[in-house]
Amino acid sequence: MSGVRTEGDLAPTPGQTVGPFYGYALPFDGDSELVPPGREDAVRLHGVVTDGAGAPVPDALLEIWQADADGAVVRRPGSLHRDGWTFTGWGRCATRDDGSFSFTTVRPGRHDPDRAPYVAVTVFARGLLDRLLTRAYLPAGEIEAEELLTSDPLLASLPAERARTLLATPEPTGHRFDVRLQGEGETVFLRHA
Repeated sequence: MSGVRTEGDLAPTPGQTVGPFYGYALPFDGDSELVPPGREDAVRLHGVVTDGAGAPVPDALLEIWQADADGAVVRRPGSLHRDGWTFTGWGRCATRDDGSFSFTTVRPGRHDPDRAPYVAVTVFARGLLDRLLTRAYLPAGEIEAEELLTSDPLLASLPAERARTLLATPEPTGHRFDVRLQGEGETVFLRHA
C-alpha cells in the first residue's frame, strides 16, 4: 500500500484535541470585560468551576453571550473589539488556579417576551470531548428567583432543585454563578439543536 489514506480509512475525531491549550491563543486583553468595570450599569458575573469531586478546575475556559440591557442581541461583527463603550454581547474568561472566573457585563434585558433574560454560558475543560452549554439567570433577589422558576419555560420544565443550578446568586460583589461539571449539584447543561 502506498501510505495514502482514502476517505473510508478516516476515523471520526473528538470535538476537541488533547489539551487544553487555551492559554496559548484564546485569551486576549479585555476578554472578560464586556463593559469596563467602572461603568455605571456594570455588573460582575463570577464563580468557580468544579469537577465531580468538588475540586476546582484550574484550566477551564468560559465564554458568554447575552443581550444588552435593553434586550437587543448584537448582530454585527467585531465582538473581540473592546473600545470602552461598545457592548458586544460576548466575552471569554479562563479560570484561575482556584477554578474561579469573573466577567464584567450588564444585566441582560428581555429579548423574548415569553422567556426570562439570561446569559448563555459555554464551558470548555479538560476531559470534555465537546463544549458544555448552560444558562445563567441573574435574579435581583429571592422573590424574583422564585418568579423565574415558575415563569420561564426552561426553568419551569425542570425540577426546582435542578433549575436552581441555573440561577446566579446576588452578592454585594456581583452575581455568583458556580459551574459544577458533574456529580451532586451538577449544573444543568443544554443540548444545542
